[in-house]
Amino acid sequence: MITHSVYTEEPWCLRESGLDLGVLAQSESLFALSNGHLGWRGNLDEGEPHGLPGSYLNGVYESRPLPYAEAGYGYPEAGQTVIDVTNGKLIRLLVDDQPFDVRYGQLVAHERVLDFRTGLLTRTVQWVSPGGRGVRVHSQRLVSLTQRSVAAIYYEVEALDEVRVVLQSELMANEALPTSDDDPRQAAELRAPLLSEQYACAGTGGSLLHHTALSGLRVGAGMEHDVYGPATASPSQVRSSLEQADSVSIAAASEPDLARVTVTATLRPGQRLRLIKYVAYGWSAVRSQPAVADQIAAALTVARQSGWPGLVAEQRDYLDEFWAGADVVLDGDPRVQQAVRFSLFHLLQAGARAEGRAIPAKGLTGPGYDGHAFWDTESFALQVLTYTAPQAAGDALRWRHSILPQARDRAAQLGLAGAVFPWRTIAGHECSGYWPAGTAAFHVGADIADAVVRYLNVTGDTSFERDIGLELLAETARLWCSLGHYDAQRGFRIDGVTGPDEYSAVADNNVYTNLMAQHNLLSAADAAGRHPDRARHLGIDAEEAAAWRAAARSMVIPYDHDLGVHPQAEGFTSHEMWDFAATTDEHYPLLLHAPYFDLYRKQVVKQADLVLAMHLRGEAFTPAQKARNFCYYEALTVRDSSLSACTQAVLAAETGHLELAYDYLTEAALMDLHNLELNTRDGLHVASLAGTWIALVAGLGGLRDRDGILAFTPRLPAGITRLVFTLCVRARRLSVEITPRTTTYRLREGDPLRLLHDGTALTLTAAAPVTRPVHEPGDGREPTHGAPTQPHGRAPARQRPPR
Repeated sequence: MITHSVYTEEPWCLRESGLDLGVLAQSESLFALSNGHLGWRGNLDEGEPHGLPGSYLNGVYESRPLPYAEAGYGYPEAGQTVIDVTNGKLIRLLVDDQPFDVRYGQLVAHERVLDFRTGLLTRTVQWVSPGGRGVRVHSQRLVSLTQRSVAAIYYEVEALDEVRVVLQSELMANEALPTSDDDPRQAAELRAPLLSEQYACAGTGGSLLHHTALSGLRVGAGMEHDVYGPATASPSQVRSSLEQADSVSIAAASEPDLARVTVTATLRPGQRLRLIKYVAYGWSAVRSQPAVADQIAAALTVARQSGWPGLVAEQRDYLDEFWAGADVVLDGDPRVQQAVRFSLFHLLQAGARAEGRAIPAKGLTGPGYDGHAFWDTESFALQVLTYTAPQAAGDALRWRHSILPQARDRAAQLGLAGAVFPWRTIAGHECSGYWPAGTAAFHVGADIADAVVRYLNVTGDTSFERDIGLELLAETARLWCSLGHYDAQRGFRIDGVTGPDEYSAVADNNVYTNLMAQHNLLSAADAAGRHPDRARHLGIDAEEAAAWRAAARSMVIPYDHDLGVHPQAEGFTSHEMWDFAATTDEHYPLLLHAPYFDLYRKQVVKQADLVLAMHLRGEAFTPAQKARNFCYYEALTVRDSSLSACTQAVLAAETGHLELAYDYLTEAALMDLHNLELNTRDGLHVASLAGTWIALVAGLGGLRDRDGILAFTPRLPAGITRLVFTLCVRARRLSVEITPRTTTYRLREGDPLRLLHDGTALTLTAAAPVTRPVHEPGDGREPTHGAPTQPHGRAPARQRPPR
């Protein structure tokens, strides 16, 4: 009996040998498939046992009240929670009337493989029933990257003894979910959120149509099947063979929350029964029952016309194109090599076909954080997608543009101009009931603006800038002019805000917020100048653009001259130090063991804040300041957030601490694969997945955007012998190959490209690569400020590449 799981280190797949039911929920997240619109967790085909069942449609949620012990003006009244929609993955197997269940009988072999090149999840099982009858099950599933509403399953059972097998292929709504624990980061529980409208099942197909009670969304799912019995020679003979075969029969049944197609066959040893299941989904807030049903029927027709081989070929072609412009090759550490491709694959899945919807913090891999999108979409996920899948990045920003009406309404409610984007949301409304870490985190607007500027610099998409980007930049710039004010010294202050560090709140002049707002203001003024007609249409005149520039020039950036560092926010370095020596491992994460009022008044940092400012707005700091700041904040940062390690890796590399950068890189890379935060069961951490790429490309590769010109300062830690990555830049593909001694730049196609290597300009053409030396740490180019130290017990695990 196999009772444990082992994930092997392979460059192009995640392979699980064995099955450990104790970590089943974690593996369901790791093996999840999605396309940004539709997501299926990696649950077992038969549905049970499960850790956390899940099927998700991006944007489908149910509303719930947000109760408060004491009411307050401007508090959001309703929250939004992602719901588990109709499960189309289910294929139950009975062997001589005994259900296939890995908890019973003998599990002789069990393997699952997620292939990053094909996009297929493959499962191979050998099982002996309690009655002593053996079968071998082979299944594959995909969520189509080309047919947005479609998923499909190839399911084949082979008899090892003479057996009667029954396959029950189902659509199930309102499946039972396990209860969550007391971690406030868990999703809210919603029982039976779908109300039945229509159900049908006949022949080889079935459908269910439901609606949500409060959010008013209509959700439907349909299925069709191709069945190949033991007498079937080819797909074209399916129907005639089934009509002639006495050993195969099909039946259909349905009820409000269940549609089932049942296939029965008697198999001799070596004979196989094969089922191809096509599943399609549709949902809408406005379309009628017939319209949603017709959408599903059309998607099923196209999928079935493509057939399983066609869907597989389309998936491979799509992924071949993606990897040609996104792959990262790392020689020296097979763990990180596997992890970065795992991360890129799941990042693509999170956003590839979102098309007008958000990229949630957990993607569509689980219900964590209630399925909400946060600022880390723009600050982390879009850093990667802009260079690797720019269409997906543009679509994510178009979603932000689509929720501008709600953001303007929220600003007006708060007495502010412009747009106040929500801290957390699904449909655009603020869903955070805790205003110090929600509403007060106004930096989300500047994070969106930063992502817009990055997208424009990388793609050169002037129509996007005119139609989408300028309005986002202008409305967020208006917010800053409304939120901030000039002090007696004519400094522009932004008071009472919360930065990225959630262990500080409602602070004055948070450096990250002020620098990002400064960039936002200048970028808005520049974009308005490039598109004067569109600017006039948006009501931007010369006086307003001048006011944006003036506020940016006068922005207050606090500095502690006594300590020689930037305080995270004004007065932060005067706060009492947290007693790290008295804080044991059992007290982390601090948010679950310490009151927020105590965290807020002490020097303790949950996640990179000032350090993130040095990454994203690095031009505002001197090299010496970066070195001192990095060391100071290393001693305060406890990394109670999955967002932190990758940023610390970037600044560790920039300030010459390459071994520490490697440690943080590995932590970010293994965050979900090794379940370091102990909550991978609720879904993958999309920002940390992005962090693996960020730590490699921005960290070891030294990638920075210098006003639209790519700049690289490459360096590799001991043990990493080669790093190669590809970037999509203005319809070109740029390959960068770094070794301990040289960096080679190759332009695969397109017009010449100007870039910076170690601060020196070079022009690259497709005709010939350019190779430049890599400077070694300690050659005098990097500032020195001693070795950074971390809080007691919070140093990253020291990493050495396997020999």
